[in-house]
Amino acid sequence: MVIKDNFSGSYAQARERFTRAARAGGFEVKQIVHPTAVGPDNEMLSIDLAIYAHAGARSLLIITSGTHGVEGFCGSGCQVGLLQDAAFIAEAQGRGVALLMIHGVNPYGFAHLRRVNEDNVDLNRNSVDFSTAADTNPGYVELGPLLLPESWPPDADNQAALGAYIQTHGEQALRDTVSKGQYAVPDGMFYGGAQTCWSTQTVHSILRAHASGYRRFAWIDLHTGLGPYGHGEKIFMSTDRSELERARRWWGDDVKPIHAAGSVSADVQGPIIGVSYDEFPGIEKTTLGLEFGTYEPLHVLKALRADHWLHRHPECEATAAAQIRQNLKDAFYCDNDEWKGLVFGQTRVVAWQAIAGLSEGDSELSGSTR
Repeated sequence: MVIKDNFSGSYAQARERFTRAARAGGFEVKQIVHPTAVGPDNEMLSIDLAIYAHAGARSLLIITSGTHGVEGFCGSGCQVGLLQDAAFIAEAQGRGVALLMIHGVNPYGFAHLRRVNEDNVDLNRNSVDFSTAADTNPGYVELGPLLLPESWPPDADNQAALGAYIQTHGEQALRDTVSKGQYAVPDGMFYGGAQTCWSTQTVHSILRAHASGYRRFAWIDLHTGLGPYGHGEKIFMSTDRSELERARRWWGDDVKPIHAAGSVSADVQGPIIGVSYDEFPGIEKTTLGLEFGTYEPLHVLKALRADHWLHRHPECEATAAAQIRQNLKDAFYCDNDEWKGLVFGQTRVVAWQAIAGLSEGDSELSGSTR
């Protein structure tokens, strides 16, 4: 395997490589077409599945990519690599673990080089009780005008005002207020929506169709943009103490609760992984967000600010708009061989560890419980 060849430069290329690798690896392939959204060239968009539900499988490993659109360039490449890894597939089969790869959870953002979906919604803030979510982040309403000024690039007054905010509250407070999720400004940043989006609904239906009946399952959701360059932080989003203990037994003591001090992520509301707790409250689950670092936080934040500014100003000149989109892609996807090797290597290790963890105690079982 040449690792760099698993990664793609566009959504269309990524989707084609994913489906080709899945078929070649003996996976069943399914496509769920978006009912309304299309790509930048009016092409069809879809969430695609690769399913390896072999006879005797007692547990299931789910790996998702593209929950945050443009972050799918990394996640897709890692999925394609695993689909071509015959030893990995054989290990899963030998340990009684089925595989479900969900590619391009947010196909609109993936295709259009946005982190959010067709409604400007962050899908990792969308699985909430919308009746109570609106007032959960009042600090964003104050900060929003500084983040998204009328003109771009920001002028000296805006930069000074944002600098004063950081001086008063600290850079960490800035990042937390911006990114934890907000439900009051639909065209703002990290907007969680006012209702459950198509992608979130579709993930619900995928789990009902393909995760039911297993004794236990694990879910790894692949992300980029936070933390040191090329390092995969293992983010734990559940509040279940026994699940945290199990996650650390499988993946190591560096599994970090999202609410813990030092986490690269804010304590977000409504992550997509939460869908599994809604659908299967009584089944043993072990979930993980695997977050790969790219550039320093304020660099990434500036690219996000520009993207949202562009969303508010579609009249922007074409060359400048294209550069903003490219800058966002670059902020979440380091297109070089070193970084690709780092992220795939760590993804592969975490996936193998999940298979080992899912098969704990299976030697005492006889036959399938599915």
